[in-house]
Amino acid sequence: MLEVINVLVAAVASFAVGAAYYMKLSKPWMDASGVERGDDGQPANAANPMLYVSTFLLQLIVAGMMRHVFELANIDTLGKGLVAGLGIGLFFISPWIGINNAYVGRPIKLTLIDGGYATIACAVMGLVLTLF
Repeated sequence: MLEVINVLVAAVASFAVGAAYYMKLSKPWMDASGVERGDDGQPANAANPMLYVSTFLLQLIVAGMMRHVFELANIDTLGKGLVAGLGIGLFFISPWIGINNAYVGRPIKLTLIDGGYATIACAVMGLVLTLF
């Protein structure tokens, strides 16, 4: 049961980090992504609750798989969790974001912003997953 709570808390933490990160970088992210903006200057789909529900569910999947990998790899300290999470974000997720963005001609700035979030969020997940 503690493992389930741990995964939930890790997903919540990464969601919260994302909220703060993208609030801070909203203008450069919107400029780089070319996302459609509403009259208020925010992304046109920002009021859609399913966007946030699906985001959380996907983060829950990542946290669950990270917990599984951590268990198999005996990653059980805060230091190991931080380094492993950082590595997952920086060397697994960020390059994939870069590949996807390159094929659709998105600016490198978008890759750096989204890859930066993936790296920070996975590092936070790694820390949380090794707290309990």
